[in-house]
Amino acid sequence: QVQLVESGGGAVQPGGSLRLSCAASRFDSGFAFDTYILRWYRQAPGKERELVARLHSDGVRTTYPQSVKDRFTISRDTATNTIYLQMDSLKPEDTAVYICNTVGGPLTTNSWGQGTQVIVSS
Repeated sequence: QVQLVESGGGAVQPGGSLRLSCAASRFDSGFAFDTYILRWYRQAPGKERELVARLHSDGVRTTYPQSVKDRFTISRDTATNTIYLQMDSLKPEDTAVYICNTVGGPLTTNSWGQGTQVIVSS
C-alpha cells in the first residue's frame, strides 16, 4: 500500500483558512504518483466518513460535494508526491479529522493516512 502522512491540521476561527498536506510514498512497482486518484475525506465524531475532494489522475478533473464546493481546493505536486487541500472560509461544521486517500496500482488498492485534526471554533 501507498504510505500517506498528513500534516497541517489545527485550530482556526470561523472564516479562516488552512492548508492540509499529505506526503505520499511507497508506490506500487511501475505506478507513479500521477497515476493514482487522490482524495480527501473527513470524519466528525458520531458521523460517517465523508468525501470532500477528489482529483483524477489527470491532475485536472476535480469533484467536491456541495458542502465544500467553492471553499476547498484539492491539488497535487508531482515533484514532491504531495497532495494538498486548501480550505477557505472555514465553518464550525468543517470540524473533523481529515484523511487523505489514494486509489491505484495493479489491484486498484485503497490506501489511507492516519488523519489530521481540524477544529473550527471561535
